[in-house]
Amino acid sequence: MKLKLGLPKGSLQEATFSLFANAGYRFTVSPRSYFPSTDDDELESMLVRAQEMARYVEEGVFDAGITGKDWILENRADVHEVLELCYSKQSMRPCRWVLAVPEDSPFERVEDLAGKRIATEVVNLTRDYLKKKGVEADVEFSWGATEVKAPELVDAIVEVTETGSSLRANNLRVIEEILTTTPRLIANRKSWEDGWKREKIENIALLLNGALAAEGRAGLKLNCPKDKVEEILDVLPAMKKPTIAELSEDGWVALETVVQEKTVRTLIPLLKRAGAEDIIEYPLNKVIY
Repeated sequence: MKLKLGLPKGSLQEATFSLFANAGYRFTVSPRSYFPSTDDDELESMLVRAQEMARYVEEGVFDAGITGKDWILENRADVHEVLELCYSKQSMRPCRWVLAVPEDSPFERVEDLAGKRIATEVVNLTRDYLKKKGVEADVEFSWGATEVKAPELVDAIVEVTETGSSLRANNLRVIEEILTTTPRLIANRKSWEDGWKREKIENIALLLNGALAAEGRAGLKLNCPKDKVEEILDVLPAMKKPTIAELSEDGWVALETVVQEKTVRTLIPLLKRAGAEDIIEYPLNKVIY
């Protein structure tokens, strides 16, 4: 039996492959192919645009897939959300769908756009938001290059942003945030009821979550004299408490812990001065709580 898995084609592809690699699943694909190969014989995968993924999972074309919360809502898809995955193409931060207008536009609030024209790729999301705000406007689908359409073609746009750099480059300013979105591991509801498929999806979710938890963390090992342990523990952070093990050499112990990677450059000199020796830093692929 195989699990049919949909993976996002486009901006999230490389970040997704990297996340799966840290989780223990290696995917490779040639530039013109949409069918990645993997080292897991129980997986069958295909690359599909994130915009379409939720619909294909809902229809059972895929047992599971990865897409954004935004596209689940935009497609009105009835799927089971297994896991939120907080990563994006450039960082580990969520993305935002925002309502933006030209810098010199007189519009300051969504209410100012009543009767105006708005271009976006997320027509349903935008209409839902406007309805919630009690605003009637003409929302049209944008096939791309949405940032350049205001003010010549439309009065405002609704666009996704991670850092805001593209909006600033096109002299646009945000007047409202419509939605914060992150990728999700989703499952077809019938597949989720199948015992084998559910366990397989849950295993993938566990390992993906572990890979995300390991982001920005590093492992530290060190040796120290027993009479220096308390002084070192005052310096050394841990997720719970550091592991302490006796060494074969009398009077010495080994300590091991997981720390935020950005703190290591500060920690190592402090640990050395406190009496630590043989300090080793190593990368982490997964942290399973």
